[in-house]
Amino acid sequence: MRRGRWVAVLAAGVLVGGAVAGPAQAADPLEYVALGDSSAAGPLILPQIDLACLRSSANYPHVAAKALGARLTDVTCSGAVIPDFTGKQFGFVPPQFRSLSASTDVVTVAIGGNDTGLVAAALSCINLLPPPAGTSCKSRFTAGGVDQLAARITATAPAFGQALAQIRQLAPNAKILVTGYGTYVRPNGCWPTVPVWGVDANYLQATIDRLNQMLAQQSAAHGAQYVDLRTPSVGHDACAPIGTRWLEGLVPSSVAAPLHPSAQGMAAFGKIVAGAAR
Repeated sequence: MRRGRWVAVLAAGVLVGGAVAGPAQAADPLEYVALGDSSAAGPLILPQIDLACLRSSANYPHVAAKALGARLTDVTCSGAVIPDFTGKQFGFVPPQFRSLSASTDVVTVAIGGNDTGLVAAALSCINLLPPPAGTSCKSRFTAGGVDQLAARITATAPAFGQALAQIRQLAPNAKILVTGYGTYVRPNGCWPTVPVWGVDANYLQATIDRLNQMLAQQSAAHGAQYVDLRTPSVGHDACAPIGTRWLEGLVPSSVAAPLHPSAQGMAAFGKIVAGAAR
């Protein structure tokens, strides 16, 4: 009887071992939805796959999706503001939140720059002549002791927090990653390469940092993970030499929109986002 028992045990072991050693079932790919504005869409970066939204297949969502082996639904759109998550952008682009569902595994969110008017503000800071032959945009935006851009960021915070809460409702099983904005210009700038006075360059980057801080605070308050793109892009700003530049200046050195990530920047940001998603 004892010998028969050992034979049975060995036979069971062979069967179990065979089951373990057999080919593993391939896991379903992650369902990844990318939401946001031009900082994620990649305007003008080739190849463009949506001319209405100026969306590139070389943007960071595509780079991250490839690294993750994920199935991507990219609805990022240049010019997007928070209301475009639930409403039609340009009157015909479907609301971005339509892409979310209970099967969504990962969501990236890049928004806020247009809601706070930062791009328009940066363009208004151009001074082709050195000081004092012009007007400081910092002086203009902080006239009367009130920082207009800081006030806009504060006013945008509740709407952004509500958007994160809606994403959680629509995609209850997803990991939500909020990507910040990068280092666009180094301390004191690099006039005339980027024709913005040093005082204004410092003000603009400080304002971007303030926006990033708001995004990080709201992410923490609503169960999302903030992904810092500011720190890794130090040294890769618009003042950096061609070849090391991740963010373009007012006159791009590559096929990309002014004041936006280049293809090289998108590749770097995509790796960072993929790492956070894992």
